[in-house]
Amino acid sequence: MRIVFVGAVESSRIALEALIKAKRIPVLVITLPPEAAGRHSDFVEIGDLARAAGSAVCYATDINAAATLEAMSSVSPDLTLVIGWSQICRRPFRDIARKGTVGFHPAALPHFRGRGVIPWTILRGEERTGSTLFWLDDGIDSGPILLQRLFAVEADETARSLYAKHTANLAEMVVEAAALVETDSAPRTQQDNDQASYCAKRTPEDGLIDWHQSAAAVLRLIRAAGDPYPGAFTWRNGEKIRIDSAVAVANSGRFIGLNGQVQAHTEAGFIVRCGDGECIEVVAWQSPSSKRPPIHSKLV
Repeated sequence: MRIVFVGAVESSRIALEALIKAKRIPVLVITLPPEAAGRHSDFVEIGDLARAAGSAVCYATDINAAATLEAMSSVSPDLTLVIGWSQICRRPFRDIARKGTVGFHPAALPHFRGRGVIPWTILRGEERTGSTLFWLDDGIDSGPILLQRLFAVEADETARSLYAKHTANLAEMVVEAAALVETDSAPRTQQDNDQASYCAKRTPEDGLIDWHQSAAAVLRLIRAAGDPYPGAFTWRNGEKIRIDSAVAVANSGRFIGLNGQVQAHTEAGFIVRCGDGECIEVVAWQSPSSKRPPIHSKLV
């Protein structure tokens, strides 16, 4: 079966590697040129991987452009897989592959359609989620479901740990889906639109910590906004400090101060008071000018 593969992020590389290992090497891989890497915080160059496996490579910034469609048509694909691409795939693109076009979404569709799904899953305190392969249609993440795997979201889940669970599922699901499509036995289960929910796009600025919120909310943001995303951050005297990891502090009531105030230094980092009077201990952070914990100052 002739496959066109589209993607430009870490999950794209994982899915492509799985296809190559399963001897389902795409005839064409479409990806972003390196100069457009800023489009994704988790951009990965997959052109070299594709060429080494024997795939032709097409660099594109517009998936719906005439040149892109021409490159696809020239290889007469049976199936197109879109794994990690930020543009809407319009009908002329979707109709090129003889058996259809399939996308991946890191949520249990129809829940959590849209953007920034992994951070939103953690921020909303979801207890279950799922990895979904679905047939692309005219909507946003609204097409019939081909495969879906549901799993639990742990209480201490981070963006990285949740991302890893999704990509582990993806590596298996993409190979299974190709086999199902090849034998014309791939499901097309319609989504229940009445059950749909929608996630808004997130930007790096959304990682700004509001120290007036509860310690639990601050910890949740740190877990949700971190690697592979830009991260949670705060400001000290005009300097941006990225906070990569933090934990709750027992017996926080002994620290008296203002919201966002650095209360004490520890062996691992420093303690900050939050809006509910509880404190967090920052244990991993990045500051452009110093590796030392901030002095007893107020973070904003």
